[in-house]
Formats: sequence, structure tokens, C-alpha cells
Amino acid sequence: MRFVENDREPPVSRCRTIPDQTVPAAHEPDLFADVVVAGAGGAGLTAALAAAERGLSVVLVEARETFREDSNTAMSTSMVPAAGTRQQAAAGIDDDPQLFLSDVMRKTHDAADRVVATALVNVAAQLVHWLEDRWRIPLGLVTDFNYAGHSRHRCHSVPDRAGSTLHEHLLAAIGRLDNVLLGCPARLVDVSGNAADGVTGATVERPSGEREEVGARSVILATNGFGASPDLVGQHCPEIAGGLYFGGEGSTGDALALGELFEADLAYLDAYQGHGSVAHPHGVLLTWAAVIHGGVLVNRAGDRFADESSGYSELARPVLEQPGGKAWMVYDERIDDLCRPFADYQRCLEAGAVLAADGIEQLAHLIGAPTAVLAATLERSAAAARAGTADEFGRSDWAAPLAPPYRAVRVTGALFHTQGGLCVDGRARVLSQGVPIPGLFAAGGSAAGISGHGAAGYLAGNGLLSALGLGLLAGRSALSTD
Repeated sequence: MRFVENDREPPVSRCRTIPDQTVPAAHEPDLFADVVVAGAGGAGLTAALAAAERGLSVVLVEARETFREDSNTAMSTSMVPAAGTRQQAAAGIDDDPQLFLSDVMRKTHDAADRVVATALVNVAAQLVHWLEDRWRIPLGLVTDFNYAGHSRHRCHSVPDRAGSTLHEHLLAAIGRLDNVLLGCPARLVDVSGNAADGVTGATVERPSGEREEVGARSVILATNGFGASPDLVGQHCPEIAGGLYFGGEGSTGDALALGELFEADLAYLDAYQGHGSVAHPHGVLLTWAAVIHGGVLVNRAGDRFADESSGYSELARPVLEQPGGKAWMVYDERIDDLCRPFADYQRCLEAGAVLAADGIEQLAHLIGAPTAVLAATLERSAAAARAGTADEFGRSDWAAPLAPPYRAVRVTGALFHTQGGLCVDGRARVLSQGVPIPGLFAAGGSAAGISGHGAAGYLAGNGLLSALGLGLLAGRSALSTD
């Protein structure tokens, strides 16, 4: 196996597929690096940047050639929550890490790992500023709406609110460094060492089966969770096992298997991020901003069935419980205009997923619902919105009543990514019996996150904050002697 070296080629060329060539076996490691990072999603790229910035040599391996399109970072809406940023200060928003932590603990009913949550909320503002100042990644504060559970506007995003754009910025930053080697396709299949003495090296494997030994003093696992493994999802997250999987195909639980070699601690394996509005059959995410601005979910009978404002993650299961496992997101022309800044919504429009109706009769025909039932459903919602009161489902967060002309998108519930994994401390060090394993780190979905248990504890941006935040902490902690 040969690694593509960081010469002065453009980043896309530099990250090209490595030719599949056989290299004779050697008794000594074929390559040595200070740090090996497994996974080139947001967590791995951030970890590689943080380690390389300190002058360390980094070997970054990625198993899938399609990682630019199907990493969970690339498939996200690029929302990075952070409290106490200069963007918030400029907008006159008073926020701080302690308030952010309170929101995390409230959303998870105090079930989140407080040590990791504290580390992440404390590093989040540094992360946002570091990405902008050091790596030229534009992150603006989203103030036109707020996600459920956040008591302040604190989500920061690239201008088009597309995770693929954020991912490309991170790749471009890697491409400007001379001390990072990127190997793709190459999968980390073994980490040598033990829990007491720590990491001594790693083994990577090509699709041909050829293996190569890499001597390393630190390994950072950033291979995401296990959402792409039906067996593991069925075992640990059975309530969402029947849903559409809408995440990276490389998320097959590699970190769990590698952590087992070191008897690493595991936690929160039942936790996951779901989503209640993936357009069907188009397979495109309909932004939850449609709900936040006043949209509702109805089934094919024309009835609502949940408080949509509770959050997109916890709505995945209720949507799947509707007839056929589908529902309809209903909103209006006003909301359509407000959703258009999202790249995801533009893709919905391009795919033909967004249907238009001049009035209630046409809307009922599109959905296949009785007109009288649908009209009564929307009138009850509109009445609650006009009065500013809670409806029969407890929803009281209404931007405005819906009014014709309407829009409708058929949606299904989906699993985006798992939120449980290897236990880490506040420096992203993997733990075994509560003790850090020297030289072994985990970030993103490879690590146990801060979403508590199940789906309801997921606070918007938890996934990216755990990916980029733990990636930053891991890269800064690699080879540290303290």
C-alpha cells in the first residue's frame, strides 16, 4: 500500500484513491507516524488538523472512497453549537458554557456524561473561532430560528447550511499541510499495545486484503458509530431498527471492535439521533426548520399525532408508527420561503419532493386524506397558534398559523447516527475500567456522546460538537505527557 503524500497538488487530487499495489511484507513497520487517525469525516479531519498544528506527523486513513458524500458530517446541516462566541456577542446574545451545559442536562434528564459534556461546552467557542481563524472556515450564527432544547441561538453554520460544504473546507485545510498523509481506501483493522502500556502501532488494510504496519504512539478512532450495521442496531437500538438508515455506510462499529482489544469501557449504546422528516421516496432531508417556523406532521388519515416542536430526533419513531411508516409535513408558502437558504431544502425542491396546493381540498387530495378531517386538524393547530396556547399534544411553540397556499412533503422516520460508544474522558482519551489508555483516543460517533439514552436526549448539533470538539481535544492531547 502506498500513501498519497501532501505535495502541492490541489486537495481533491491529493485525496484521490490510492492505486492497489502489493507491497512486500516487512518485519519492521512500513511507516511511522506520531499519530494515526482512522476516519476522514469531521471528527478525523479535525483531529488530524489539531495534531498536525502541533508539529506532529499524522497518517490519516479512510476506508471508503465515497467519504466525501456519505460521511455523517457531509450529510449533516453543519450546525455546530457553541456558547460565548464572538458571533453571539455581535448579535447581542448573552450565553455561556454553563447555560449550554444546563440545556444539555435538561434535554437528557441529567443522563448525559457530565465530564464529557462539560469538556465539550467549554471547548465549543474555541472550536468555532479556531476553525474560522486558523483554517479559514466561515461559520455564521444561525438566528432565523432556534432548535428545540437550546435556550439561546448558539448553532453556527457555513453559509449554505450544508455539511458537505463544511466537510470540503476541512479537507481543503488538510490539503494545505505537509505533515499529514491521507490513505484512501485503507481501513484500520488492528491497534497494537495493551490497556496498561498503551498504543504501539496500528495495522491498516486495503480492499485487496493487503495489510501494512504503521508504527505510532497515538491512535485516534474517528470511524463513527454502528448505524450501518443492522445487527448492532437491532441489538442496541431496537426501537429504530426498522427505520430508514440515513447515515454514512462506513459506520459499521469498527471502533467498538478495536476498543475491545483494549477492554475499553462502553456506554450509552442505546442512544441515537433519529429524524422525523426524510422525504420519501426521494431520500432527501427536509429541514426541520419547516416545523420550527410552524409546520405540522399529519398521517394519511389527516390527523396529527405528536408535538412536533419537541425535536426532530424523538419524532423519528412516531412517524414510523404511522400507517405505512410515513407521514406528511404540511406547511405554507411563508415557511417555504424561510426554508430556501438550506441546501437540503433546495435538494428537496430539485427532487420534486415539495408538492404545492392552493387550498385545503387540493392538499387533502395530495395526501389522500378526507378533506373534512384534514381541515379540522389544521384549524385546531391554527387556533392554538393564534391564541399562543398549547394544543392537545402540548405544542405551544407556534411561529404563526398556517394559511393557503400550502406545501406538503411525504416523509419517513430515519436513523442518522448512533450516540453510544467508547467511554472517553474530558481529553477524549479512551477509558478502560475508568482509567485512560495511553495513546488511544476516540471522537465523534466512535465515542460515547452527550445525548443520554434513546433518541429524546439528542440536542441539535450534539453529533457535530462531539465530532469536531472531541476531535480537537484528541488532536491536542495526542502525545501529551501531562
